[in-house]
Amino acid sequence: MTRLYPLFSGSSGNCYYIGSPEKGILIDAGRSARQIENALRERDLSPENIEAVFVTHEHTDHVQGLRVFAGRYAVKVYTAAGTISQLEQKNYISSKVRISALGLEGIETDDMKIVPFHTSHDCAEGYGYVVETSDGRKTAFATDTGYITDEMSEALKGCDTVVIESNHDVRMLEGGSYPYILKRRILSDKGHLSNDVCAGKLVELVKTGTTRMLLAHLSRENNIPLLAEQTALCELDMNGLKRNMDYILEVVPPEGGKTIIY
Repeated sequence: MTRLYPLFSGSSGNCYYIGSPEKGILIDAGRSARQIENALRERDLSPENIEAVFVTHEHTDHVQGLRVFAGRYAVKVYTAAGTISQLEQKNYISSKVRISALGLEGIETDDMKIVPFHTSHDCAEGYGYVVETSDGRKTAFATDTGYITDEMSEALKGCDTVVIESNHDVRMLEGGSYPYILKRRILSDKGHLSNDVCAGKLVELVKTGTTRMLLAHLSRENNIPLLAEQTALCELDMNGLKRNMDYILEVVPPEGGKTIIY
């Protein structure tokens, strides 16, 4: 059976495992290699059995452990061409890292198909991913985007599980301690999804077939897990959709969340 393990989520680092208990892939490697190794082993997963890492973009909280982890285990790395250029410039990868540009047609492994889609973020070329497993189920990873583009909407449509960004509460952000320029960046079309925008998208997802949604990449400074959850539940309830009947909703904590088994 396919398993999804949220290992880390948020501004302090992001990393997800999806696959079987024997082998799988990582979406991002945003903590140190040692932390990723420990998180995998705590879940009875072996770092040696990671087949590939799919990188969303070059920001540190998504690639902090990439150079060491991929080099240590000879793991293949896939990402957008624009991201590869930035990883090379910033010395986030070495000659030991086997990295390849991934086109929008995606790639197939023995038991999964991974297809990227573009996000709207202040990076070189941001990707989200849809992972289709051998049983036909689809899981989407959609974080680090300022808004939901048409390309994203099409990619997410019909996915069984969606890991989606619910980064900040707008009022907390506007009244918080961040400098003005950073606030404007987060609120821009190249920033991050707010709780309100995320909640509105959840309604559409459920109506197009999604049954499980994970709220991810929450800001420590500008959000509260309960607030993100309640914002989502309120919007879904107002649209006649009931938790644990029409959908399952979870919030991913910074140090990872529950195992999801298909």
